[in-house]
Amino acid sequence: MDPDQLHTFSRQMSLSLTMQTIIHCGPISRASISKQTGLSKQTVSELVRILEEEGWVRETGRTSGHVGRTATTYELISDSAFMAAVDLGGTKVRAAIVDLAGSIISELVVPTNPHGGPAVAAQIGLLLEEAAAQANVNRARIRLTVVGCPGVPDQTTGQVRFAPNIAGIDTIDFRTAVAQSTATPVLLENDVNLAVLGEQWLGAGQGIDHLAFIALGTGIGAGVVVNGALVRGASGTAGELGYLPFGADPFEAESLRVGAFERVVATHGIRSAYLAATGRKLDVPSIFTAASNGEAAAQHILDGVARQLARAVATLGAIISPEVVILGGSIGARPEIISATEIELAKCFPFPIRIVPSALGNHAALSGAVAVGLTELHTALFAQSAPGAVVTLPKPKPGLLTSAAE
Repeated sequence: MDPDQLHTFSRQMSLSLTMQTIIHCGPISRASISKQTGLSKQTVSELVRILEEEGWVRETGRTSGHVGRTATTYELISDSAFMAAVDLGGTKVRAAIVDLAGSIISELVVPTNPHGGPAVAAQIGLLLEEAAAQANVNRARIRLTVVGCPGVPDQTTGQVRFAPNIAGIDTIDFRTAVAQSTATPVLLENDVNLAVLGEQWLGAGQGIDHLAFIALGTGIGAGVVVNGALVRGASGTAGELGYLPFGADPFEAESLRVGAFERVVATHGIRSAYLAATGRKLDVPSIFTAASNGEAAAQHILDGVARQLARAVATLGAIISPEVVILGGSIGARPEIISATEIELAKCFPFPIRIVPSALGNHAALSGAVAVGLTELHTALFAQSAPGAVVTLPKPKPGLLTSAAE
């Protein structure tokens, strides 16, 4: 690195450090920034002036309550740029516009376009346009879109594999299609991977470096964090619990398509087991109701689900030794499943693993999308993607996820 490059790099790192301090501690004076960062007062003053001229920070007033001269304080202009977060599911798509402070300022939920592929990509663009209009945000100020989706995003081709509930996103460059419809750069990530990051940032996994999130509903999948970092694996399929080789026969053709484990623990498996046992067709919520009313067949089936789920938790325990496993999804988050899984886990695994419900509910994946997007956006804007720049996310103001548990 030549002297000019070294100077530029040092400048980028100092600017990033200054901005991070303002984001986390603002309103804050230049003297306090200097004290917290170790940068000289002259350097801080110059960097704050640059950030103010570029429209990222503003004066908020003057310090008070201290002996001596007062000082001007500065804070982040949270609406100076925005990102979009999208949680794409087989039945619903949830989209939000998020400011630089991490606050959701507009959010919409609509049924997923049943035509799949290009139609879904176009739908995301229209949904973000509507959400931006709702919040009176100029779409040109939305710098990035993060999309969480079921299946395995291929970061090379932009396709999304193993997402049978959304037709056609495995045959097109879905990432590019969304980028065209939103007029923004797009990051694609598995929705359960985002859920575990959301829980680590704001939910049941805060401050925990070894954890997993298991989403159980129509399907099953896991997001895994080891040593504080998300684990994707060589092909991006880490956490695809549906393909664990137990539950149903893993050598049957259907197990290659859906997954042997998913066939017995997810929605279709529960309904099929109940039909076989009773001759009656019920949806899963009704099966839970039947069990709570004392029906032996329904209770036996749900006990079997908990037993199988305990095997999955034990498998994760043997491989990554998580401190906590968070259960979410329409089936996994039910209190009776969580308590029964705890009991079954103690019978088959000797080491302690806490099992807790999701704290963010249907906002877990969206929160993870915000976490990923803000980290990317802050790095690009204020560190100019300098190697080694450390970006830590602000804690959003109260009210960010007030509807998370709905």
